Amino acid sequence: MESSALSRPITSPLSIRATPILRHRPVSCLRSTPLPSAAALSFIARPLSPNPLRLRPVKRCHSPIRASSSPSSAALNPAASPSASPQPSQGAKPIPFAISAAIGLAVRFLVPRPVEVTPQAWQLLAIFLSTIAGLVLSPLPVGAWAFIGLTASIITKTLTFSAAFGAFTNEVIWLIVISFFFARGFVKTGLGDRIATYFVKWLGRSTLGLSYGLTISEAFIAPAMPSTTARAGGVFLPIIKSLSLRCGSKPGDQSAGKLGSYLIMSQLQSAGNSSALFLTAAAQNLLCLKLAEELGVRISSPWVSWFKAASLPAIVSLLATPFILYKLFPPQVKDTPDAPALATKKLEQMGPVTTNEWAMVGTMVLAVSLWVFGDALGIPSVVAAMLGLSILLLLGVLNWDDCLSEKSAWDTLAWFAVLVGMAGQLTNLGIVPWMSNCVAKFLQSFSLSWPAALCVLQASYFLIHYLFASQTGHVGALYSAFLAMHLAAGVPGVLAALALAYNTNLFGALTHYSSGQAAVYYGAGYVELADVFRLGFIVALINALVWGVVGTFWWKFLRLY
Repeated sequence: MESSALSRPITSPLSIRATPILRHRPVSCLRSTPLPSAAALSFIARPLSPNPLRLRPVKRCHSPIRASSSPSSAALNPAASPSASPQPSQGAKPIPFAISAAIGLAVRFLVPRPVEVTPQAWQLLAIFLSTIAGLVLSPLPVGAWAFIGLTASIITKTLTFSAAFGAFTNEVIWLIVISFFFARGFVKTGLGDRIATYFVKWLGRSTLGLSYGLTISEAFIAPAMPSTTARAGGVFLPIIKSLSLRCGSKPGDQSAGKLGSYLIMSQLQSAGNSSALFLTAAAQNLLCLKLAEELGVRISSPWVSWFKAASLPAIVSLLATPFILYKLFPPQVKDTPDAPALATKKLEQMGPVTTNEWAMVGTMVLAVSLWVFGDALGIPSVVAAMLGLSILLLLGVLNWDDCLSEKSAWDTLAWFAVLVGMAGQLTNLGIVPWMSNCVAKFLQSFSLSWPAALCVLQASYFLIHYLFASQTGHVGALYSAFLAMHLAAGVPGVLAALALAYNTNLFGALTHYSSGQAAVYYGAGYVELADVFRLGFIVALINALVWGVVGTFWWKFLRLY
């Protein structure tokens, strides 16, 4: 994802080709980033509009709309031009490398070590902070920098080899890896595209109805497709772009505001609530509960408990977001009477449900059922996912080359295991409890009650994401520490763990680099950078209000506090 200070490679669980985005104004081309299929995203930074508030006449779109059932209509361009292709890496970037290394060295040798902390723990903290700084500043690709941090922890004898690599057997990390393969199955078979097209057919006679159709369809497939980036780039962006282009709404010029800008923004801002609604709707959700369990916060029947606690505030936000954006960021085209006919024609072209689609449906029904009832049956979530993947491989829905080509899955396994392992060792060595007690004492000095401390810590955790270009990276770096601070401040454990986890999904639309799906949607070229930041912050405030008010009463009703 791209930012002047936060720039690192983005990987996506998709293999998508598309046409280049042509602009009619001067542009600056941000670097392309590799996809797992050896393709590359070509994100284009557009100059800020001098007048981001658009006042547009109401129009109707009657032109025939042609949809593409192939992900190739996504605005992800792997073959833009030879000049736009990324140059071979020349090693670490000097300034980001120097800053990242200096942070660790300063903590290790210049900052006095508290008497409560052992030398081993303090040294590991220095390496961990240097690793986190590298995630933000990107002296190297995230996997390479994490490996260097892992090597440093072993060379300095801070950790043994077995302790350093212990997280590579973490069940949740492997569940995240397998989720990438499930997402590829949805895209490869066209099942996700078919489901979304049905919702367009049923609800798409107006622009607002079209937005609701896309939003509801994402919530519908989210529990069985645990990758927001895959849902964005493999299912919804191709549909949105096809509808927009046939209405004359083109990326990169003033016509973008006819339809495409609104649909892109609505889908981006709604995605966080879809991911927060189900435990298996996003890979980071599972990691949050695993980290909470390591701190002694265990949630019984996690899938059901997660859904019950999230259901009311998430559904209210899902229903409110398209309408609010319809008022704040209105499209020029208000009616799309041809969209249902388009969807019907597209479904006819897709033909009857294929054998592979039925296999995908059956496998995901089995996997989700085992995720829901796995505790009662004694089947861990990762085993259910392994069973589902095995079935897809046996039936030929996926082949092993599909799995091998998911570079983002294997990259995540590498760097995420390093982060989770270091965070776990920091807890074992006493750093996290020490930090949480310091923060708790600081908050107590202001005589804050636990509800006030909850609000302060949740807001801090949310706003810090402006410094991160990854939701999973944010979780690996800060979730355990912030949960420990909540517990030390007297916040009920289950409430604190779930609130932080829900927050992790909601900050995915803050900026164009805050998540994989944000980068995909922004890269389509329909929205201005200023609008992404402005509306991202406004919708964040609205989500905070909805989840804070509705959640307070709902969670009291559920006896979470």
